[in-house]
Amino acid sequence: MYVERPARLSGSVVWTNTPSGTGAGRVLPDGCMDLLWHDGSLLVAGPDTRAYLTGGQPSHWAGVRFPPGSAPTYLGVPAHLLRDRRVALTDLWPAARVRRLTARVNAAADRVSALEEVALDIAAEAPAPDPLLTRVVAALDQGRPVAATADELGIGARRLHRRSLDAFGYGPKTLARVLRLGRALALARAGTPFAETATRAGYADQAHLSRDVRDLTGLPLGGLLGRGG
Repeated sequence: MYVERPARLSGSVVWTNTPSGTGAGRVLPDGCMDLLWHDGSLLVAGPDTRAYLTGGQPSHWAGVRFPPGSAPTYLGVPAHLLRDRRVALTDLWPAARVRRLTARVNAAADRVSALEEVALDIAAEAPAPDPLLTRVVAALDQGRPVAATADELGIGARRLHRRSLDAFGYGPKTLARVLRLGRALALARAGTPFAETATRAGYADQAHLSRDVRDLTGLPLGGLLGRGG
């Protein structure tokens, strides 16, 4: 069962997931990075360019999902180095620091809240994320073209691409595509017909929506939502 709530860290989400059955789970790309707790260890989930399939026996996971572009500042690691990867926090930070943080979460009566506290402390000790990144995400999520976004922000297309690799893990065109997927899924899950979903989310037509969803998630839209088109 998956449950989430807003985190005390602005723009972030705290979530827990305990799968109820066997088989692979499917984590969809969303432009975000997560601090994870699993089986007594801390990990980091990098930005995904396609659905990430989980396996193994069902077990409890907890995470703090940071808003797009913020985690690399908090963690001190460019996002493109973690693209489509799950890595132990010890691969990124000194082992002694990670041991202290891990012990703190493992010893807590409420491990989810303890993980949230760790995320708050990490953010407090790091520089604030560049507000320009928030403007990039907002513009692309509104369907603004990449070139127009670069011009409006006054940074140029090449610089926007470099900044996006470090902040989001991929270029702005991929980020726009991932954000468009999120808009489409929100509409379709709310019961919007697929053809209308395609138009409102910014696709050329329903066939374009179908191709993009399958490419990014590995499933057709109807199969992803458990219903037909």
